[in-house]
Amino acid sequence: MLSSLYSFFILRFLVILIVGLNFIPTKVYCNQKIALFGDSLMSGYGLEKKFHLSTILEKNLKQKGFDVNVINASVSGDTTSGGLNRLNWLLKKKDIDIVVVCLGANDMLRGIKPSLIKQNLNKILHILQERNTTILLAGMLSQEALGNEYKNKFDSIYPELAKKFQISFLPFLLDGVALNAELNLSDGKHPNQEGIKIISKNLEKKLNDILQN
Repeated sequence: MLSSLYSFFILRFLVILIVGLNFIPTKVYCNQKIALFGDSLMSGYGLEKKFHLSTILEKNLKQKGFDVNVINASVSGDTTSGGLNRLNWLLKKKDIDIVVVCLGANDMLRGIKPSLIKQNLNKILHILQERNTTILLAGMLSQEALGNEYKNKFDSIYPELAKKFQISFLPFLLDGVALNAELNLSDGKHPNQEGIKIISKNLEKKLNDILQN
């Protein structure tokens, strides 16, 4: 009788263990540092630190079992030229494993030539790959007001670079957030705390794959 009960409890324990393992990432990297390298769309513009993208993203990834530290390396108003100028400083200061790159929105708003934007982003991605840094490129989309020619050239920058460098790619950082008044601040451009939650989910889908591979 005791032997049967013992076998029963052992069997139940093994079943619970196996089922539980299905909800744990197959490969968890320890102490992975992720840098959000962009502009005000990722810097937490207009929000308390507890609502910053870096804070929410780190919290959500940790809840999924990943040992990560998400660094807010974004600067409001930054352009691709500005990002290129400060990239080496970032890499010298921090031992970064993964960089989420999302720059170009401010270039676009200033009407900077898409060819120059692409050139700057190309240099940024090249430097990161030379240092064996894992990259997630998050794309942007041009405003319709700039015309079809500009929009077509700008919108093609990100998928073309993602293909060239063979890196992880999120086509549009603001997917599900852009142009939705309920998910943006009163300026209609920057995500509010609810919008940040959606952006975090967008990034998490890609980062989950990166962290498990």
